[in-house]
Amino acid sequence: MTYTDKEKKFKRHTVTTALPYANGGVHIGHLAGVYVPADIYVRYLRSIEEDVIFIGGSDEHGVPITIKAKKEGITPQQVVDRYHSIIKKSFEDFGITYDIYSRTSSAIHHKTASDYFKTLYDKGKFIEKTSEQYYDPEANQFLADRYITGTCPFCSNEKAYGDQCEACGTSLNATDLINPKSTLSGAKPILKETKHWFLPLNNYEDFMRAWILEGHKEWKPNVYGQCKSWIDQGLEPRAVTRDLDWGVKVPLEEAEGKVLYVWFDAPIGYISNTIELLPNDWEKWWKDKETKLVHFIGKDNIVFHCIIFPAMLEAEGTYILPENVPANEFLNLEGDKISTSRNWAVWLDEYLVEFPNKQDVLRYVLCANAPETKDNDFTWKDFQTRNNSELVAILGNFINRTIVLTHKYFEGKTPKLNSLSELDKATIEEIKTYPQKIGSLLETYKFREALFELMNLARLGNKYLTENEPWKTIKTDIERTENSINISLQICANLATLMEPFLPFSAKKLQKMINLSPLNWFEVGNSELLKEGHKIEEAELLFERIEDAEIEKQINKLLQTKQSNKENSFGAKEQKENIQFDDFAKMDIRSGTIIEAEKVPKTKKLLKLKIDTGIDQRTIVSGIAEYFEPENIIGKQVSVLVNLAPKDLKGIQSQGMILMAEDKDGRLVFVSPTEKVVNGAEIK
Repeated sequence: MTYTDKEKKFKRHTVTTALPYANGGVHIGHLAGVYVPADIYVRYLRSIEEDVIFIGGSDEHGVPITIKAKKEGITPQQVVDRYHSIIKKSFEDFGITYDIYSRTSSAIHHKTASDYFKTLYDKGKFIEKTSEQYYDPEANQFLADRYITGTCPFCSNEKAYGDQCEACGTSLNATDLINPKSTLSGAKPILKETKHWFLPLNNYEDFMRAWILEGHKEWKPNVYGQCKSWIDQGLEPRAVTRDLDWGVKVPLEEAEGKVLYVWFDAPIGYISNTIELLPNDWEKWWKDKETKLVHFIGKDNIVFHCIIFPAMLEAEGTYILPENVPANEFLNLEGDKISTSRNWAVWLDEYLVEFPNKQDVLRYVLCANAPETKDNDFTWKDFQTRNNSELVAILGNFINRTIVLTHKYFEGKTPKLNSLSELDKATIEEIKTYPQKIGSLLETYKFREALFELMNLARLGNKYLTENEPWKTIKTDIERTENSINISLQICANLATLMEPFLPFSAKKLQKMINLSPLNWFEVGNSELLKEGHKIEEAELLFERIEDAEIEKQINKLLQTKQSNKENSFGAKEQKENIQFDDFAKMDIRSGTIIEAEKVPKTKKLLKLKIDTGIDQRTIVSGIAEYFEPENIIGKQVSVLVNLAPKDLKGIQSQGMILMAEDKDGRLVFVSPTEKVVNGAEIK
């Protein structure tokens, strides 16, 4: 029986986590947003003896996989094999207790996803559309948005992708790009007709309003609000197929060369993984209305799990819908957004090597800082502080004090309980409240508050020990000393069960220290877990202090990452993408001499220069005023891009560009010939 349901509504629970994308490892943002809270929730459900399965797996299809494979010169399957193994092992080592962790490249998933599409197709749930999409005439294939780059029409960034400009953040269609080109061949793409199948989400708009906006007002505000915004804007048909050679093949004769869009096939992975786990018994976990389905995801997946996947399930007609989708917001790192492309992250596989046997420290910090209602920040200093000031000084300290005193005064055995003082009675009554307090919070997905209550139980123990002062009463009042050690040990025994969802490795270690077999949630909340004379093993430290040197090492590692994003190992900025010779040949670069120079009024950076280019004398406005005084550069021979289109700067028409070199400190230096040459000499 759960604490929040007066009448038990569900016989079983299907719990899923967002499928991590198999083109990289798992970082702390993933853990805080999805995997730590999900594992805490599942461990708790098992402790209250609920019937539950925990489903996870790797998302292994889509364009980013093919891009990574092409870049590394390997196959997409080799990419996903590598990262699936890394991710799976990291989760296992970190204590994420999946019943199955599988993958979407498996044969069983391909069949399940293909069959699901065919079922909807046969029921007439899709619409067909023919549209024009970009096609690479040299590579002979249609181009996904990420295989197209060009100039952003909004900010003029020349490296915008076909779906988004990462410079200004604007969402784009590939046809919006100026001068688009294929990243496969460098060719200019052409528009070519192609047919695709779409799920008409607009047909499910009324259903979504009733099911979510009326039926699930208890969902977290960030989830409910995002769903309401999408529904209020109006839902539109969404393509379920795409032209690509990596993914689940579309099971139609007329769909040669097409696969299921990754957004469609990935959530079906929850179902296919369940089939793999329970081939003869899977349907009750997905089709029985007495099963509670809960998805743990990050906020970037809310629309997929609350609107699109439920529309797919509703279209099929025999599946249950999610009862809750407790999505978290984002976790930042040292004040900056976590970025896998910039390697601005703390990777789980690296953490497990650099902080051996400290899985619970990271689990604790990520839960304590979980971005449950708003974005939050992880810093290494906070990581250190929470370990030293909370895990070591509060939880670990209480347990260590209690066990050490037990061995010091009572030969490592639980002393008897005598007549109770008012403090004893009050403490025992308070112990009783914690299973329900923590359990109710976990059932409503308030993991930070639940963890805080767990630590309050440890605080209660420390306060109780301090007020009783057994190190003093041992000389004057043996019965009071026996009571204080007995009740403190009972708190330790309660902690050994209540901390297990949050800190499973430490809970197991504590159970061994107090010689207690694992209990379920409803067996705790009392002061009779350890009988008189029960043997207590020697004390071991549950947590160790983390020293400044370890933290400085991690901070320096991040600083080096930030620096390497600016420079490569030679101290230079990263090379830009390759261009064709014809692109270079279009540039007309000549030698020239500065014959006049003056500052542009009301500006800090601009100089107005008159340059003798050998072709003519022209005006060029250059942003070099911070580095050069006008009088010091007259007569300087420079390199000039003379065929750059004129541009108006501060009311002055600039007719070209001076070439400059920028060193690692940002200082500008003229690109000049080492020997004097005639003005107008071509630079080739």
